[in-house]
Amino acid sequence: MKLIVEDLAKEYPSPTGALKILNGVSFELSAGETLAVSGPSGSGKSTLLNILGSLDRPTSGRVRLGETDVASLAGDALARFRSRCVGFIFQDHHLLPQCTALENVIVPTLAAPGEGRGARARELLERVGLAERLHAFPAQLSGGERQRVAIARAMVNAPSLLLCDEPTGNLDRDTGRRIGDLFVELASEKAVMLVVVTHDPAFARRFERCAELRDGRLAPRGPDGG
Repeated sequence: MKLIVEDLAKEYPSPTGALKILNGVSFELSAGETLAVSGPSGSGKSTLLNILGSLDRPTSGRVRLGETDVASLAGDALARFRSRCVGFIFQDHHLLPQCTALENVIVPTLAAPGEGRGARARELLERVGLAERLHAFPAQLSGGERQRVAIARAMVNAPSLLLCDEPTGNLDRDTGRRIGDLFVELASEKAVMLVVVTHDPAFARRFERCAELRDGRLAPRGPDGG
């Protein structure tokens, strides 16, 4: 399984003409590989993530996940693709406050028939270090614990691609470091392709590959940030 992004462009109309957000973004990821994308505010990081996850469509270019041309999907096929192939993690965890940690992780599995939902959810929560917090509600969890529940929820349908938008933006540096380590470990263990966007250079350096989005283009960065 590979993620192949080819000459991706995105623009929006404006009173002064087309506003180009992405302009020729291309890269590939294989199973288990991780990529951190940094860049200034407004550079298009979230737009790129939304297109990769089929929440938005490019003006031109292609996104392929395995044999699937993501932009060609619509309706039920698009909903199935998002549910089965893509996991999303955001800066705000978006947990359901009326549900326990275990119930929050089970929720994404309810749309598809099958057994073992509870066992999968428990296994993932144990893997992210929350074995003793299965029945706690979000209000009873720390910020780092809530984000770990969000990670387990994103992984419960065994996605091929995990997309993370500023996942440590609301966490302190030490908790963010542990979350970064957990992302890398899970990507390797589960053979998941991981793309994370972040403003934090130190957090970005925890990942296998780093790139910067500037002026609509994606340029690789070395471990020293250059």
